[in-house]
Amino acid sequence: MTAVGNTRQALQLWRDVLAHMIRDDRPDLTARQLAIVLTVYLGTPPHTVRGLSTGLSMPKPAVTRALDALVRQGLVKRARDEKDKRNVLVQRTVKGSIFLSDFGETVLSKQSGLYQEETP
Repeated sequence: MTAVGNTRQALQLWRDVLAHMIRDDRPDLTARQLAIVLTVYLGTPPHTVRGLSTGLSMPKPAVTRALDALVRQGLVKRARDEKDKRNVLVQRTVKGSIFLSDFGETVLSKQSGLYQEETP
């Protein structure tokens, strides 16, 4: 497959996953919010606003706004760092774990569908 074909296939996969996610009764996340959720759930804790900001090359206020929305949706929670009270830790939740598991399953399912469509 050519680079253009690979690019088109990747974009089609992303479109299919997003279309599926907005049809269901799941949280409708921005790209920034999804990047933060993926970082929190795939990366090794602890996570702080400063660490997320640095790791994702985003300004701290943008991370804070995204976290506010994610906390309201129950996908992450904030907790005071017991070792350093100045830090706020960003932690996983059960709802967030379920969301991300479903998201991963959707990606796999849509990816399989793309490959099945290609074969005659």
